[in-house]
Amino acid sequence: MSTTTLILDDLRTEWLALEAANHVILKDFPGETGERQPVHTVYGGAHIWKGDTGRKMGGVALKFFDEYFAHPAVLGEVLGLGGFAEAVHGRVRSKLQSEAVEDFRIDFEDGYGNRPEAEEDTHALQSAAEVARGQQAGTLPPFLGIRVKPLTEELKHRSIRTLDLFLTALIRETQGRIPAPFVVTLPKITVPEQVTLLDAMLGQLERAHGLAPRTFGIELMVETTQAILAPDGAAALPRFVRAGNGRVSGAHFGTYDYTASCSITAQHQSMTHPSCDFAKHVMKVTLAGTTVALSDGATTIMPIARHRRAPDGPPLTEAQEAENRRVIFAASKLHYDQARHSLYNGFYQGWDLHPAQLPTRYAAVYAFFLEGLQAATHRLKNFVEKAAQATLVGDTFDDAATGQGLLNYFLRGLSCGALTLDEALAAGLTVDELKTKSFVKILAGRRS
Repeated sequence: MSTTTLILDDLRTEWLALEAANHVILKDFPGETGERQPVHTVYGGAHIWKGDTGRKMGGVALKFFDEYFAHPAVLGEVLGLGGFAEAVHGRVRSKLQSEAVEDFRIDFEDGYGNRPEAEEDTHALQSAAEVARGQQAGTLPPFLGIRVKPLTEELKHRSIRTLDLFLTALIRETQGRIPAPFVVTLPKITVPEQVTLLDAMLGQLERAHGLAPRTFGIELMVETTQAILAPDGAAALPRFVRAGNGRVSGAHFGTYDYTASCSITAQHQSMTHPSCDFAKHVMKVTLAGTTVALSDGATTIMPIARHRRAPDGPPLTEAQEAENRRVIFAASKLHYDQARHSLYNGFYQGWDLHPAQLPTRYAAVYAFFLEGLQAATHRLKNFVEKAAQATLVGDTFDDAATGQGLLNYFLRGLSCGALTLDEALAAGLTVDELKTKSFVKILAGRRS
């Protein structure tokens, strides 16, 4: 009998406890799935939502892009793209033509405001009907959801009523064929009981209408200090996620409500404020490795022309045109820089408020992926070869998480249009291997 066996016999209780703990951590932190995550969420008031809103916003974004960034050199100079200007320009324009809006939130909160009860009831029913119309016409974005009012004492009745009216009408209008994925965004969360109630209500609706469990997902908006640290000093987000009973799919940061909750004045409220970086790092530390996707907030300074020509008025002067370009280019660069800041910190999604922000959103994402392509290609190719060799000779390979992380780089880049299939295949993978979205499955396939 080996010394190790004797030692383990004496430590059986601790050994079994370790085994149980390892299983728990693997269950709670299974790692990223490799499934597609949108690069942004666009939101708009429910009162103006139509089934083809995403497509129309894409048309506005493309017109803006062609007016102010028609030439790659201009885009490159304004955003500082260097040698990637040509590639980024072409891919951004193609994306705006094909799928400008990846994710949309039909908003009954900040983008909607407080309206008479009867008016909000009407908009809840109308917006549900528009979702069904867009589904039938094939004009919905790939990701869709609704943002309700917070479940505070003041607004909880209105929030639940709107959600009940909307979802019941949506189920009826679509005959139970709900667009998937579909999420309910819960803003300004402060206590787990708010998430518990929302999960219970969604479950009740699913059972009453014969829908599959968790047809509706929950998305948490991190906009208060209580969503970062609980009153006892513990991290709050894991408790909120557990309260969702497996339904929470995303946690989205709200820059301006969060900074306001920290008593930061409007002049200094920004995505790059140190208080925001702290909060987002807590989000990352507590939820990294789970199936909850993270999203950053929004840039509120819009790239909008200061001077506009009246329908029957004279053309703008050269000075007015020049000022328009200056204002638009400055706002575009700010949005680009803040999106890059998010990407640098591991947040691959953010919120956009206006169609004119879509070109710089994609420019930031595409430049980010293209700049890292050569290093990622070399690293993944070597990593796969070494990992496959280890499994072939019977050695244990225990770094699948790193391999999945490298694979996810290419999966993200492909899904949003930043990378081409040929660029991904240059990392040494096949099309079938990419389709698995799993590093472990790739190794198993190579071993067999």
